[in-house]
Amino acid sequence: MAAKSPADGTPRRPVLSVSARKIRDNAADWHNLMMKWERLNDSGFTIANKIVNVKMSEQFQDSKPEMACDNSTTESEKPTPKYNEELDNCCAELLETLKHMTKIQLKMEKLTSTTKAICDLESFHHRAGKCTAPFFHTWPTPYFYEVSLKLSEMYKKELQLKQTIVQEIAHSADQDLMMVYLSSWLYQPYIENSSKLLLEAMLLETGHRQC
Repeated sequence: MAAKSPADGTPRRPVLSVSARKIRDNAADWHNLMMKWERLNDSGFTIANKIVNVKMSEQFQDSKPEMACDNSTTESEKPTPKYNEELDNCCAELLETLKHMTKIQLKMEKLTSTTKAICDLESFHHRAGKCTAPFFHTWPTPYFYEVSLKLSEMYKKELQLKQTIVQEIAHSADQDLMMVYLSSWLYQPYIENSSKLLLEAMLLETGHRQC
């Protein structure tokens, strides 16, 4: 009896099984990364709020009339602004928070790339004439990539906004602008409300959530 060639005897099920398991793992990773991001966003807001409070306190002190200052004091004799250790520490903490958020966003991009690779693999099987039934319930494989890409783009834009906030918030003298920075950090305008729905739908499809 002639032995089957590797091409004839290669079953599709193990490939599907591996791909489906990776998609399922990716969904869990998305959940974990988004939860970590939210915790960092909360802690970052607390730090940013401290920075604004310190800046406003400095402005209040600077606006006080210097009653004890001799009118004859020349410009060169006036004390230079003192180093604010609390402000410096808060800025360092906020920068560190941003670094952690950057790592999370890069991991999100990697998840998206992995999902794209699985889609390409499935397209190859489809061109080869093999069945491409859904991995789980109803989602076609490309939809996992579409969802991942949408989420990744949201967090990429939000990270860019946060980078601007970190660069500017401690240097602004405009109280209204500082409040805009605070509000923007907290409410994350680039992360749409649909992000939570997309995540929950993906968890439901992959079996991490039950109906």
